Amino acid sequence: MADPVAILVAARDEEGRVGETVRLLRERFPEATVVVADDGSRDGTAAEAEAAGARVLRLPHRGKGQALTLAEREAPPGPVILCDADLRGDLRPLAATGADLAVARFARRSGGGFGLAKGVAAHLIAVHGRLRVREPLSGQRALSPAAREACFPLAAGFGAETAMTIDAARAGLRVEEVELELEHRATGRDLGGFLHRGRQLRDLLLGTLAPQARSFRGLRLPLVGAAFAAAEPVVAAVGLADDLWSGPERGVRAHLRAGATTGTLKLVAIPAWALWRTRSVSGALLVALSANLLNQLDTRPGRALKAYALGSLLVRRRPGTADLVAVLIAPYDLREMAMLGDAGSNTLGAVLGLGSVDYLTGRRRWSAIAALAGLTLLGESRSLGTLIERTPLLRELDAWGREP
Repeated sequence: MADPVAILVAARDEEGRVGETVRLLRERFPEATVVVADDGSRDGTAAEAEAAGARVLRLPHRGKGQALTLAEREAPPGPVILCDADLRGDLRPLAATGADLAVARFARRSGGGFGLAKGVAAHLIAVHGRLRVREPLSGQRALSPAAREACFPLAAGFGAETAMTIDAARAGLRVEEVELELEHRATGRDLGGFLHRGRQLRDLLLGTLAPQARSFRGLRLPLVGAAFAAAEPVVAAVGLADDLWSGPERGVRAHLRAGATTGTLKLVAIPAWALWRTRSVSGALLVALSANLLNQLDTRPGRALKAYALGSLLVRRRPGTADLVAVLIAPYDLREMAMLGDAGSNTLGAVLGLGSVDYLTGRRRWSAIAALAGLTLLGESRSLGTLIERTPLLRELDAWGREP
């Protein structure tokens, strides 16, 4: 007997619409589990969906892909259907195609912009998935268990649909578009509509072109640390290589045992670069250890950025390019919508180390080197994150500004 379908609905500020959507879904799929992921709504969306019979997952606002990923974990095994919270129409033909990934194509178009985001998404699918589609951004989709396994966790934000199609195509799964009589609230050619499509374009580019990694929560997020190349291109490039091609090794000892890895490349390249920049062995040690420490701390949203900000204050660094990039990225990092990765955390640490060289001289510099070396050794034997979480003051500072 086949597993019953589960229906996942990502909703944000859909009061007045989501209840009717849930009722229609439950009428047409009476055996289905309907899970509504309330993505940080500021209205009565969650209560309305619950009253209509859905299982509601209340979340802070993270983005569509993250909300659907967390909802998928609440669903029973088997096929799933993804549905927008304001949909009107019958999705049963979508579930009956036999395709691994069936995508609804609206029979009638209403609203919309000039097609830029849609055109870019279709091009990315053609290039990276070798598949030509007409409706790359449709949120109404049916996934077989095989497609569910291949596509989840979804790419962040509005990049979920584009990356999902690419993932299914790369996995050799059957992808089919189905024309259906459906309606939903379309965005127009006004300021709100253009801002929405701008976010779509940003997310689908990050979800398909940027390196991806799993957060501590298991969400699939873009690594945006390469933006710090504007501050220190050499360190950012070495860190990006580790983001793209690193193996399972973690820590200095593991990389040394493994031999030629991207982690070993960092162990050699960053101190050598720092020696060239500072013309000092002690300066090179300070920079390299600082880069390594911030990389060790980059295990929770915002942690490395906070360490960088605090360290900059302590050594009285003058703000520079890295600080501007950090300010722009901080909201996305704290809200678990993006990650620094090695390119970002190593570069921030190196910039902090360089800023410390002039301020810390003589005995103070060697004291700082000893402290950083001690923290590095401690991180090799036990988790620095665990230590932070067990220390009340550090725990409060670490949690400040982060979404629960």
